[in-house]
Amino acid sequence: MAVFLGIDIGTSGTKTLAVREDGTILGSATVEYPLYSPKPGWSEQQPVDWWDASVQSVKMVMKAAKLKAADIGGIGLSGQMHGSVFLDKSGNVIRPALLWNDQRTAAECAEIEKLA
Repeated sequence: MAVFLGIDIGTSGTKTLAVREDGTILGSATVEYPLYSPKPGWSEQQPVDWWDASVQSVKMVMKAAKLKAADIGGIGLSGQMHGSVFLDKSGNVIRPALLWNDQRTAAECAEIEKLA
């Protein structure tokens, strides 16, 4: 029977779940990471933290459920939305990601709403 991994890269941490086709949960893990607010209303994270937490949580679930890579029949991925990750020409992250709940453009949003 195939096992599926669900990986949710959220604002507070990455959660991974291993589940069989029949719905039996074989293992789960959550790895948290920091949220940075360098100024009031700002909300940022380091994209590398998302990757590191994903790798760590998958390894934890695989170990806890005694799974091998060949056991995995599919992976479902979800994550926080409306974030901005800025890259250079080579695809490298150049600054912390701006998250969905960042408020630094509140004045501009209010101006747009007035025009609508």
